[in-house]
Amino acid sequence: MFSSRARQTTALLGAAVLLAACSTTPDQQEQPPAAEAPPSSRAPEGSFTVVATGDVLIHPALTDQAKVDGGGKIDYRPLLAGIKPLISGADLGICHLETPLAPKGGPYSGYPSFSAPPEIVDALKDTGYDNCSTASNHTIDQGVDGATRTLDELDEAGIKHTGSARSAEEAEKPLIVDVNGVKVAQISFSYGFNGIKVPAGKPWLVNQIDAEDVIAEAKAARKAGAQVVLASLHWGTEYQHDPTAEQRSLAKKLLNDDSIDLIIGHHAHVVQPFERINGKWVAYGLGNSVARHSEPKGSTEQGAAARFRFVRDGERWKVDKAEYVPTLVQLGPPIRLLDLTAGQGGNAGAEALKATDEVVLGRGAGEQGLTRPGR
Repeated sequence: MFSSRARQTTALLGAAVLLAACSTTPDQQEQPPAAEAPPSSRAPEGSFTVVATGDVLIHPALTDQAKVDGGGKIDYRPLLAGIKPLISGADLGICHLETPLAPKGGPYSGYPSFSAPPEIVDALKDTGYDNCSTASNHTIDQGVDGATRTLDELDEAGIKHTGSARSAEEAEKPLIVDVNGVKVAQISFSYGFNGIKVPAGKPWLVNQIDAEDVIAEAKAARKAGAQVVLASLHWGTEYQHDPTAEQRSLAKKLLNDDSIDLIIGHHAHVVQPFERINGKWVAYGLGNSVARHSEPKGSTEQGAAARFRFVRDGERWKVDKAEYVPTLVQLGPPIRLLDLTAGQGGNAGAEALKATDEVVLGRGAGEQGLTRPGR
């Protein structure tokens, strides 16, 4: 079982270490002020909270920053420190690791064929993430070896994963974790793989979106004992805020099935709206959690963490509180990921907050019960 109290203690200790390193030298980078975990992160007895974030997209500029922060060694923890209270304060923290991981020491590469330093996994663990979805259009950029290496690194760090697999047996076993005594499953699918074909004889290597396959995997998780099923979907059109007709149609079909309780979307690299369908939530796109595109658009630096509180409803569990928490990749230098509800970001943060509000609430989610801290 995941402990919020333990995570919060870790978060405060981590923040203290980071604050002790404040300066403008490579060893002592200036940090954004760390925020305390908001009270709403702490689920009351008989409930649990899930916080999910968007794409972890490791461009070379992020690694350059991590080398500066690590004094020559790669350390992404300062980059993510601004959201650590938010993630570690939840009962279940979920990330989307979009890029495959390189061997320790490299070689590393960015777009269009990613191979990211494995040190990002240690930073994700330190930030408080428990699970990561791994099905994306970049999953097999580095072939079977890259996909396998990514899962090995996640295992070594103690982060659970779903969406890709190293064997047929692993692919058939649902990811189910115990969260405050509740069995919560996560499944993960991608729309495709940038034209790269899944290797012959290895159809289990990574999940591709098909409505019936998504539902079948959710039902298998239920059969294996899951009480709640979360679906992570890598879908939509890049840099487009509006969900596509295909996204909307698929969301309706999936949320009208009793096996799926929540959809967490990513891939567009910009924030997309939230919507309630059949009494259940879809976050169409959470934007980038962390990225540094070669041509930043402003919108590509804006993200949203989705926070949902589940409570028992008879024999089932339902969301009784849905929130979004706008984030911003501050390009610096130094590059830092900020929680905009924690008073970080200055004027740029205020503008990003306003823009994110407009997009996230664009399909009536505010009237459907979605809120954000401070609004």
